[in-house]
Amino acid sequence: MKPTPTAKTARLLRSTTQRLVAVLRRKVLFRYRLVLITLVTLAVGVGIGAVWGPTGWFPPSSTILTVLAGGLLLKRKSLAALLGVVAAVLLFVAYMLDFGQVGPGLLVTIGVTGVLSYLLSGVRERLGVQGLSGEMMLLDLRDRLRHQGRLPELPQGWGRTAVLRQAGGSSFGGDFVVSIRRENQLDVAVVDVSGKGVDAGTRALLLSGAFSGLIGAVPARDFLAHCNDYLMRNSGGEGFVTAVHLCVDLDTGEYEIASAGHPPALHYDSGAGRWATSEAKGVVLGVIPEMTYTSVQGELRPGDAILLCTDGLIETPGEDLDAGIDRLLGAADTMVTRGFDSGAGAVVDTLSKDKNDDCALVVLWRD
Repeated sequence: MKPTPTAKTARLLRSTTQRLVAVLRRKVLFRYRLVLITLVTLAVGVGIGAVWGPTGWFPPSSTILTVLAGGLLLKRKSLAALLGVVAAVLLFVAYMLDFGQVGPGLLVTIGVTGVLSYLLSGVRERLGVQGLSGEMMLLDLRDRLRHQGRLPELPQGWGRTAVLRQAGGSSFGGDFVVSIRRENQLDVAVVDVSGKGVDAGTRALLLSGAFSGLIGAVPARDFLAHCNDYLMRNSGGEGFVTAVHLCVDLDTGEYEIASAGHPPALHYDSGAGRWATSEAKGVVLGVIPEMTYTSVQGELRPGDAILLCTDGLIETPGEDLDAGIDRLLGAADTMVTRGFDSGAGAVVDTLSKDKNDDCALVVLWRD
């Protein structure tokens, strides 16, 4: 007896359904099946409630919440399945009631939300994290970077402060500070990564860890040379880096400064009552292999101070660099009268006003 067309159709539907379920189990539901099932159930529940539930209790627009949750919690394949269910629910509601319940505005809103959620899910899938884990990881990196920028405690008779401001109020930027104290020796490096925004912030996160390891592992006078070698091996042509390195003997006040394309350090001579620029100069890091950097010596006497900063405080587009240094010298004079600790923040506020650039300022003084 030959099977009837109805039986053939039933078998075909059953076979197709089984294959679809197998695909969902294998590829879509894998790790996120519980979340997907929950969100699908909510979307279907909204559709059923909109048709047969109390009026106004289950608006079709509430399905947008399941789409947003899917963008945070699901991978792209699972999210695609959820979006298909949401579309089916909206068509069901429009068919059972009237198309006025699911107007063009709602469809466009959910469509745009679905596209954004899909892109967001793709980014999280590339990171290998779902939910808010990626944001928590970035917050942890930001806190570690800020902690790393703190200057170590100094013996009595010495003071220090560091101020870092990122462009646009961002948590990440291209300027950072690394430092270490070894008995009576203090090493501080202020670093400026070329570029702005996310690219500079990403490189700064990577380099801050590398430079922090180098500053405590190599002789002070070779620090910048080792940083340059590291960049030549690992930068991949992503841009240059400027840096200034200060090494101070906390017993005698003698110091050495080496610079790699960085703005000049300033030395405040309390006896003369004025600031003077350091003559330390050198080629930026990551451009020429096997560079050596010559340091400049000096001495911090009681009442003296030394200031290190990045170009965000002195550079203005279309203006000569000397004009920016003159402004820095004038602002540094006000810091002397206000006190180095409290005046450092005011200097950064004054010089970074109306500028969209990362800024860093370090001041070390001897009481």
